[in-house]
Amino acid sequence: MKFKLDENFGTRTQQCFHTAGHDVETVRRQKLQGCSDYHLFEVCCTEQRCLVTLDLDFSDVTRFPPAKTAGIVVIRIPKNPSMTLLEQLIHQFLKSLTKMSLEKNLWIVEIGRIRVHQSEQEEQV
Repeated sequence: MKFKLDENFGTRTQQCFHTAGHDVETVRRQKLQGCSDYHLFEVCCTEQRCLVTLDLDFSDVTRFPPAKTAGIVVIRIPKNPSMTLLEQLIHQFLKSLTKMSLEKNLWIVEIGRIRVHQSEQEEQV
């Protein structure tokens, strides 16, 4: 799968995706740090990459409709998380990719669970 990691992820997270066999691009490498959420959303749509972020703004399906995307993943972490916890959530997410479709959906990854918001188009099928 093709992913774009938001600017709040480092090389260790990127390596987790590479190890799992995914095509990964980063906001930093494309020099998109500090761009508006809307611009990042449009770039991901154009590139057909699933956005992986810690930014809760992307969980607003009225502003960022998942139906237009290859998927949006919001990683929910508690305050002051450890790198180990973040990596655990990333591995939890990557493992779930084999069980559920991400395309046109919003996934909210939390400790021990993943909430999936399906696009309205998918729900009507």
